[in-house]
Amino acid sequence: MLVLLIEDDPELSDGIATFLAGQGDSVVVESNGMAADRLLQERKFDFVLVDVGLPGLSGYEIVRRIRERRQSLPVIMITARDALDDRIYGLDLGADDYLSKPFELAELTARMRANSRRGSNAIARRIDFGPLSMDTSARHASLADQPLILSSREWDLLSALAEADGHTVPKERLQADGSVNALEVYVYRLRRRLEPAGLRIRMVRGFGYRLEISTDVADKARRDANS
Repeated sequence: MLVLLIEDDPELSDGIATFLAGQGDSVVVESNGMAADRLLQERKFDFVLVDVGLPGLSGYEIVRRIRERRQSLPVIMITARDALDDRIYGLDLGADDYLSKPFELAELTARMRANSRRGSNAIARRIDFGPLSMDTSARHASLADQPLILSSREWDLLSALAEADGHTVPKERLQADGSVNALEVYVYRLRRRLEPAGLRIRMVRGFGYRLEISTDVADKARRDANS
């Protein structure tokens, strides 16, 4: 796996790069945010590890640009900022995971493996649920005929809910990394984007979540089908 590590602390970047190389990965290290963004446009990486506080361009802006270009590679933010608002902001921009310093290198690689599996286990198919359409081959989604940009974890969560076709999906299946709080953050983010189009994610207490079409949208679909 070719990993781009964007970190301006040389001691930390050397330690991560050495550890990942020992696991069989190839690692490109860049300490400047602007230079890293150029690399992302010139080369095809399998994974990105990015610090938040960088010279040239912040880690947040790098993530935003990655998703704006519709690059679907997994991204983990590594940073000393561990406040909830910081984590939510990074995830909202499109990061797949968030690891606060200091951390164990074994945990980092475990999270990398988990995120890589999410991207590689998908079977090509098309999922349609009300105004939502998902092409799993191209990993392209649209909502009410408008492009819907999703991070890898958002994609996995939403596709699992849409594929269930209105049935409840157990919380254990949807949990991103064994963390209930992480799942709730992703559900919250998706709700904000889906509800204006007439879709909502309902929590079934003690069991899980299901995706539902609002009554107005369902009635309109029936009228269109009968006209």
